[in-house]
Amino acid sequence: MASSRQLENHTSRTACPEEVTYLELCRTADILSRGVSEVLKAEELSPNQYNVLRILRGAPEGLPCGEIGTRMITRDPDITRLLDRLEKRGLIVRSREAQDRRRVMARIERAGLHLLARLDEPVREAHRRQLGHLGRDRLRNLNELLEMVREGGS
Repeated sequence: MASSRQLENHTSRTACPEEVTYLELCRTADILSRGVSEVLKAEELSPNQYNVLRILRGAPEGLPCGEIGTRMITRDPDITRLLDRLEKRGLIVRSREAQDRRRVMARIERAGLHLLARLDEPVREAHRRQLGHLGRDRLRNLNELLEMVREGGS
């Protein structure tokens, strides 16, 4: 069993600035996502389902299911099950292409568009509550920094 002194020495190390920043980003992302999740909960929608609907709203002609997976904000290992739930609710429709029966296309349905329209303002308001205090210039700077982080490595 480790003594309290050994635990103290083990836990009191100084974190590097990159580690501190990583942890701050994780904490912030969690807080921000919880705020939006509360809005989505009223419509019995998960953040990943909402993300799929937004992706499909931007592609009215539809997208191959695999392409949806690559455009997601957070990866969902079971995109098929996610699409199953949305299709069961009548929010999307899937169909096989005539030229290539292996390729399944997904399109947003009218009900999915109506749901997103109902959510647009409440989601925007959640974002304003969470980030509006920063102001446009700071938000622009933050966005530039976050883009640089994404470009810099994985």
